[in-house]
Amino acid sequence: MMSQASAVAEAGEEAKLTARWAARGESCYAGVVSHTQLAAHSALNTTEPVAVSPSTRTNDAWGRFARLFLGAGLAVLAAYLGLAYALDPYDSGRSTLFSAGAVRPQGPRTALASRGRDPAFAAALIGNSHIQLIAPDKLSEATGLRFVQLSVPATGPGEQMRVLAWFLRHHPAPEALVIAADEYWCTDDPALPNAKPFPYWLLADRTPEYLRGLLSFSVAQEVVERIGWLLRKNRKTARPDGWWDYEPDYLRLGYADDPRLVADREKRPPATPDPHRGGPFPAAVAFARALRDVPEATPVILVFPPIYAAGLPAPGTPRAAAEAACKAAIAGALDGRPRAAALDWRRSRPELAESGLFFDQTHYRHPLAARVTADIAAALAGLGARP
Repeated sequence: MMSQASAVAEAGEEAKLTARWAARGESCYAGVVSHTQLAAHSALNTTEPVAVSPSTRTNDAWGRFARLFLGAGLAVLAAYLGLAYALDPYDSGRSTLFSAGAVRPQGPRTALASRGRDPAFAAALIGNSHIQLIAPDKLSEATGLRFVQLSVPATGPGEQMRVLAWFLRHHPAPEALVIAADEYWCTDDPALPNAKPFPYWLLADRTPEYLRGLLSFSVAQEVVERIGWLLRKNRKTARPDGWWDYEPDYLRLGYADDPRLVADREKRPPATPDPHRGGPFPAAVAFARALRDVPEATPVILVFPPIYAAGLPAPGTPRAAAEAACKAAIAGALDGRPRAAALDWRRSRPELAESGLFFDQTHYRHPLAARVTADIAAALAGLGARP
């Protein structure tokens, strides 16, 4: 009875509302929704909670960790690069915040960046260990020019052209250049590959290449060493003019009197050229291209360094012809320069027959280095080289 009465009352209320909307000219169904319709609508729009699997929660956690780890790594990398760039571990001049105008004692491969930009010098010796024994202070004394030794052992024409470019960038009008061309310049490989690692990045023109070079363990170690070195009151520095006397090292290794090493010095070369040394000679092309950036007023001395007589090719052999062609091609890069000369110490000369003047067939001793120095000084005087 109660349910029937409720239904009748509910129907009566709906009838009243319908009558009111009808009096206003509108359909009751435009604005009134029955209890039945509301219930159906509510049932359709009910959102049941979705269960999340444990694997999904784990993947989300790993994703957050990976993003955090990557962000932290990038922050550490940026901080290191900023510190390394500011410290300028090899005194390349890219940052002056902590510049000391020098580097701690180290090899010429990395020290040359500081030496090559040093305004205290205006002339340079460039090559490898075959010209390394030419003392810059002795040559400066003989010529009045301010020489720095930029030779780097175990380098070839590719690295040496980069060294020349670095020196010219900081000394666009040098007082003089002395460049040594040895057998490595006779390669037929146009890439002029280097046999030993060389820090091309340190002498790079572009900052991104330099920054990439800073991202190595050895450089990071040098950054730490640089900080400690800068904090010392009495710090030792590498010799500014680049002089590095290799005689004590060769003497300690027995090259002066060890019978086996002395016998090696007397070995004769084959009659044929070494592989990839018979021409063409792309180093000569690279040298000529590099000299375009050298002012014509700058005296340029090309030196073919001494070689012990036993190591010279026998006359009339294909090896002798290939070596002569190589030297002619390299010397040809000087053509057209009003102040240039070539000094050929890689040929038969009385001094080169003295075994005691050499450690091996290509590394000579101080007495012979003094004669080469005097020859360079005389050539520069003949070209009118003056400070």
